[in-house]
Amino acid sequence: MSQTVMITGGTGYIGAWLTKMLLEAGHTVRLTVRDAGRTEKIAPLQQIAEQCKGSLELFEADLLSEGSFDEAARGADVIMHVASPFKLKVNDPWADLIDPAVKGTRNVLEAANKSGSVKKVVLTSSIVAIAGDNLETVEKGLSEVEESQFNTSSTPKSSPYPYSKVMAEKEAWKIHDAQSDWKLVVINPSFVMGPTLENIPTESESITFMKNLISGQFATGAPDLTFGFVDVRDVAKAHMLAMDNSDVAGRFLLVERTATLLEVSDHLRDSFGDQYKLPTKTAPKFLLYLIGWMFGVKPSFVRRNVGIPLKVNASRSRDILKLTYTPLPQTLTDMVNQIENAR
Repeated sequence: MSQTVMITGGTGYIGAWLTKMLLEAGHTVRLTVRDAGRTEKIAPLQQIAEQCKGSLELFEADLLSEGSFDEAARGADVIMHVASPFKLKVNDPWADLIDPAVKGTRNVLEAANKSGSVKKVVLTSSIVAIAGDNLETVEKGLSEVEESQFNTSSTPKSSPYPYSKVMAEKEAWKIHDAQSDWKLVVINPSFVMGPTLENIPTESESITFMKNLISGQFATGAPDLTFGFVDVRDVAKAHMLAMDNSDVAGRFLLVERTATLLEVSDHLRDSFGDQYKLPTKTAPKFLLYLIGWMFGVKPSFVRRNVGIPLKVNASRSRDILKLTYTPLPQTLTDMVNQIENAR
């Protein structure tokens, strides 16, 4: 059944894939953008809309502007709130990350309250809203990361991005619990990888990470870090599955598997041989304390993550959402092939 879906962040790394899928499924997509005059990211989506059953409508709105999402939400059936800044190096944590995340969530969800029509909100959060670092799960005496947890270790000073995701999601649940018109589904992806939607420029930290890896930045040794990984296209699919099943609510961790950076390098080596200067060993932890600042990595991050294993339970996404994951090696191969083709 065709629905009217308002989406924030619909031109971003995750959002562009989601917008494409919504259009292909025949939905009316209300795309909110800060400046409709900046067409480099909008035009490719308009071209997709012209070839699909769905239709694309543009609305100007700003995360920090109260009431700016009200018009786009009015008459919508669903809101997909994907927009939230993702930066590892910031000058002002509050201005760059926390305020846009929290105030933006508040403004979008208040628009849902005013709409008179919205029945479901799907919010893009993150695994870091559940656990801020690998050591946190150990400190809590837990064997794995799962949806009942909330990150209690991050602060604006130590880990501003995870802190922004925690506060934004808590704000969303607070607003949800104070009303009864719409359901809330929260998608908590791990480290999102994979290709960008073709012809849409992106400043994603994921793309930057992969470019750094294949350019030889870690050739002398990879940090002994373990992450959960998920394909960007699967994250978009999860949003669609959450929307299409009227009974679905709550949080959903998205993790295809956990892997170390050395294991990621091994997957790439299997696909590309010796084409890239990929690491073949791990770097000593003490070295990361010395040079981490060069990459924006704080000593506290090194202490609480390097050399500490990670286990994640993503069974809810498989059992309830019925999400079938893209294998990580395929995700990595598709990502690197796109980077190469763009050179």
